[in-house]
Amino acid sequence: MVAASGLIWIGPSPEVIELLGDKIRAKKTAAALGIAGIPGAEIDPADPAGAERAASELGYPVILKAASGGGGKGMRIVGKEGELPALLPLAVSEAEAAFGDGTVYLEKYFTNPRHVEVQLLALPGGETAVLGERDCTVQFSHQKLIEESPSPGIGEKLRGKMYRTAEKLFREIGYSGAGTVEFLVAGGKCFFMEVNARLQVEHPVTEMLTGVDLVRQQILAAGESRLETSGVIAPRVGYALECRINAAGPGTVKQFIAPGGLGVRVDTHLYPGAKVPPHYDPLLAKIIVAGRDRPEGIARMRRALAELVIEGVATNLDLQKEIVAGKVFGRGDFGTATFDSLLREDKQ
Repeated sequence: MVAASGLIWIGPSPEVIELLGDKIRAKKTAAALGIAGIPGAEIDPADPAGAERAASELGYPVILKAASGGGGKGMRIVGKEGELPALLPLAVSEAEAAFGDGTVYLEKYFTNPRHVEVQLLALPGGETAVLGERDCTVQFSHQKLIEESPSPGIGEKLRGKMYRTAEKLFREIGYSGAGTVEFLVAGGKCFFMEVNARLQVEHPVTEMLTGVDLVRQQILAAGESRLETSGVIAPRVGYALECRINAAGPGTVKQFIAPGGLGVRVDTHLYPGAKVPPHYDPLLAKIIVAGRDRPEGIARMRRALAELVIEGVATNLDLQKEIVAGKVFGRGDFGTATFDSLLREDKQ
């Protein structure tokens, strides 16, 4: 509709968005290009017996995912045989409610992988810029809590492979603008998950790391068909880290004091008197820091979180303080399933 009105659409073409918005089609497209994805299977929700056979062939545990989904909606982990018939209608119902599409599929479930995504800019002619990766492994209920770059869990060889894979995919599909290719990392290998054909919540991590304004680059790609940067972009600083501050319920903000100082950025809509309704995503603020290395970045984040004041609305601020101050996060050797150990080990 935007294009038909004679306006400039900022972002990938409608055809590319449609292709990537369906995760099943996106996986097939990647597979056709020789890009290894997570083993999976299409299923018919009306045939739970067939779905169970597919799950057995993949090998338990498996996970149900919404084809049009994201943000953890429509996901159900199936740990063993016999659980799927009860979980399948729940996943379908949640997918329909969240996305208007009840299509779900099965994937092999890796019990404790890392979640790493590669940030790119691209033009339809094939020009690309790789702006590093973001590690989004710290999650709760499939929702990202903390993002950092560079990832502490991958080596240079695997990092290079992920960059080349992401570039290849964007070139082949004629991608335009900013986008992210997401991978699961397990057993020293990376598996294609999906493409986010948009600017993501954690994009400030990349902006802090590289000094590149992703929003500006999106506008230039759409309006002038050019990028101001290309190739693999060298970082400007050694490390960047973001903590998402989420509401734990509705309320009215009575007091809001943002942290500041060298290497600290705050993205928020809060102010004293702001009302936080129960109807939308609970994200209240993003605290982003940069440092010369990971220890300095973590220390700076601890200081920034200590300065942050939000009164009148319950938040996850104390939880974030606990995680970034913990030994497990400090070591960097964790996976998506180790959320509890991020807290438990530090209390022993």
